[in-house]
Amino acid sequence: MGDTYLDLMSSGAGAAIATRLGLPRPAPLRRYRPGVALLDGSALVLGGGPDADAIAQLLSGPPGGTGGVPDGWGLDVHRHAVPDERYAAVLVVLTDVTHPDQLAAPVLEAAATLKRLRPGGRVVTVSRPAHETDAPAVAAARQGVDGLLRSLAKELRGGATGNGVVVTDGVPVTAPSAVATLRFLLSTRSAFVDGQLVDVDLDAGELATDWDHPLAGRVAVVTGAARGIGAVVAEVLARDGARVVCVDVPAAGQGLAAVANRVRGTALQLDVTAPDAGDRILEHATSRHGGLHVMVHNAGITRDKLLANMTPDRWGSVMAVNLAAQLAINETLLTSGEFVDAPRIVATASTSGIAGNRGQTNYAASKAGIIGAVRATAPLLVPFGGTANAVAPGFIETDMTARMPALTRQVARRLSSLQQGGQPVDVAEAVAFLASPAAGGIVGRTLRVCGQSLVGR
Repeated sequence: MGDTYLDLMSSGAGAAIATRLGLPRPAPLRRYRPGVALLDGSALVLGGGPDADAIAQLLSGPPGGTGGVPDGWGLDVHRHAVPDERYAAVLVVLTDVTHPDQLAAPVLEAAATLKRLRPGGRVVTVSRPAHETDAPAVAAARQGVDGLLRSLAKELRGGATGNGVVVTDGVPVTAPSAVATLRFLLSTRSAFVDGQLVDVDLDAGELATDWDHPLAGRVAVVTGAARGIGAVVAEVLARDGARVVCVDVPAAGQGLAAVANRVRGTALQLDVTAPDAGDRILEHATSRHGGLHVMVHNAGITRDKLLANMTPDRWGSVMAVNLAAQLAINETLLTSGEFVDAPRIVATASTSGIAGNRGQTNYAASKAGIIGAVRATAPLLVPFGGTANAVAPGFIETDMTARMPALTRQVARRLSSLQQGGQPVDVAEAVAFLASPAAGGIVGRTLRVCGQSLVGR
């Protein structure tokens, strides 16, 4: 969907007017295209200790890996800021901090580079989680990273983003999921992910040998695939190498067939609330494609109403499609004995399920339920090298948001650090990342794709 205001503010005259009047100045975001370089400039890696050294070696090293570090990315990497250098990425490695006083030196060195950050640049922190069993000073320093990263992300401009990788104690920063998360956050695949800290829980997963096709050899099912975000998810998974089963209700059969043909996949007309939905999905995937590795729960509906005016059918239909169907399908997969090859479940939640939304008690309850469901389901898949996670979109430019009143739509677009709505492809890129073999160490988490929306965390 078009954003006329963004287009206007991207012109010289529009930018000048916005500056004079103090209006928001959103910048067009650079999005992923296969074959494009990871960064369009050099990277700065700040921080001391072996973890910072390992990350610098990862970024700068040649393909093939050296010294136990995964294949290098061949980037131009600096370990200290160079005057007048315009960096494409600044990484601040804080895994060894044990006291808040230790944050100052690397953070303030990073601060001196921010005004020279390239358009669409990346700032990424790498840290450890705070625990109640930590010494108070350790917990304070580690938790402090959360606040400084989220605040920093709100200050960046020009389409730049700030995000963090939080690596559990005992898991090396070069673990597959830590490496894959770092690459995702540095890349243009994460264009609309901002102000988020991604937890890496396990030393698990398998790094891609081809970063442009990380899903090669995998079979994925996408529900709600006939249009909107679901159709784009199917396209991105296929682009990344997966064979895709596109699922939607029979009434959407024509659109479903078009999407399946476009991604060279297969179509399955199915109501996900049917009692045999899980069995039919599994049978189709295994008989037509030889197995099932990725289950993407995208099907969803809205039946908005103030709770005082809510009816049982509005409540029940939303909960049935958005949540109960997922639980039933997951139960079938988990008990089948066939969903065991490093399986991935990725579900579409919503920022409404995190922060709530007026008139959406049923929808928000279902989306919050998804967040709880993946948290509880993920450990059941870990013995098979699998996991379950969710993405939580914010304001995304879809047919649904296009029907909003014009003024409401414009306000909603600006209520994020990136000052614009996301595109369906932004959600799809996050789904593809969590569906990848490398994401096996991310267990039961929810990744917001909202441009750091000014709701929730």
